[in-house]
Amino acid sequence: MARIFIVEDEPIYLKTLKYIVELNPDNEVHCFTSGKDCINNLHKRPDIVTLDYFLPDMSGSEILKHIKSFDPDIFTIMLSGQTDVSTAVKLLKNGAYDYITKDNETKDRLINVINNIINNQQIIRENRALKEELGIKYDFSNTLVGQSDNIKKVFNMMEKAIKTDIIVSIYGESGTGKEVVAKSIHYNSNRSKGPFVAVNMAAIPSELLESELFGHEKGSFTGASARKIGKFESANGGTIFLDEIAEMDIALQAKILRVIQEKELNRVGGNETVKINPRVIVATNRNLKEEVSKGNFREDLYYRFLGLPIQLPPLRDRKTDIPILTKHFITEFVKENRLPVLRITKEALDKLASYHFPGNIRELKAVIELGCVMTNGEEILPEDIIFQNENEPMDWLKEELTLRDFERRLIKHYLDRYDNNVLTVAAKLDIGKSTIYRMIQNNEL
Repeated sequence: MARIFIVEDEPIYLKTLKYIVELNPDNEVHCFTSGKDCINNLHKRPDIVTLDYFLPDMSGSEILKHIKSFDPDIFTIMLSGQTDVSTAVKLLKNGAYDYITKDNETKDRLINVINNIINNQQIIRENRALKEELGIKYDFSNTLVGQSDNIKKVFNMMEKAIKTDIIVSIYGESGTGKEVVAKSIHYNSNRSKGPFVAVNMAAIPSELLESELFGHEKGSFTGASARKIGKFESANGGTIFLDEIAEMDIALQAKILRVIQEKELNRVGGNETVKINPRVIVATNRNLKEEVSKGNFREDLYYRFLGLPIQLPPLRDRKTDIPILTKHFITEFVKENRLPVLRITKEALDKLASYHFPGNIRELKAVIELGCVMTNGEEILPEDIIFQNENEPMDWLKEELTLRDFERRLIKHYLDRYDNNVLTVAAKLDIGKSTIYRMIQNNEL
């Protein structure tokens, strides 16, 4: 529904306009014959005002000024019998949405303009609602739940991060919520209206990573059938989140360092220099300083990325938060799936507290959601709490396995733990990544 004011002093023309606008039954129409009446009723919050330029008590320009002063978001359509271009230009510069001359085409033009405004308002409302939803969703209290000293330190660093555009480096094990922290910083900063572009550096083949990050020109390589805008360019005015940065090839590291320092890039196969201004947030589950000492990571890029470091604690170091997190995940799951209210028993919470959670918060959430499904009543009991990885390696030792079978299970176990990140698993197990890729290709994993 749109609330529309019609301001017109000529009675017959006023009835005509009212009839035209009310052809859409969703329009709520209010009619006024003077500028003063219109201004005195602005508290009713019209969406649109159709305003006659010549009124007995005030000029259209004066009334427009009052409307824009009261609420600049009110759309004002000026109607006039004169066709003076300079007057129309002046009114448009002062905030009028459109200027329509009174002639045989007024009816059609007015309906088209009002329909365009209503459609635009719907888009604006949806965008505003989405931004409000994002603001709520990424409020710190909703994203990182907990009251432990360790998590309070994280909150404190996040509060500092949102005040400037400093590069943020997030460290933590898999499943501790690194991307959630990055999104929370973005959506609570002055860049919240810009895009948030996430890139998992380990998930993109090294030969494609440069094109993904910087884009490419048409014909720059086989298969480049059109220009492609890269992730850095797409994040302009917003935030680019580079996850698993320790997995980058050393040659690419030099190019990223230049892009970040110069705030410009060249697409693959192109000569045009593109200016960019994204905020950079990076994350890794490795110790970057150790990677530098091993020669796997450039020292200059390490210091460039360092910025404001945030260390996310593993769940085993914030076990006092497990009851709070558990109740939060239960509430979320019940609400999303329209289930009856569920509680968790003290015994079930004790079982959770005794577990080491190698998958951190991500694993806790999965365990709780499964518990919500498994329970047969209004309470989640200890038997509803099922750990997929509990005693798994010990169970293998009880079986008579070949060395090859044991190797296969061990690699599969680590792939599950580290989100199928081959490079991380290869480093953890000290084996070649080609070994893992070969086993995947042979359907051994």
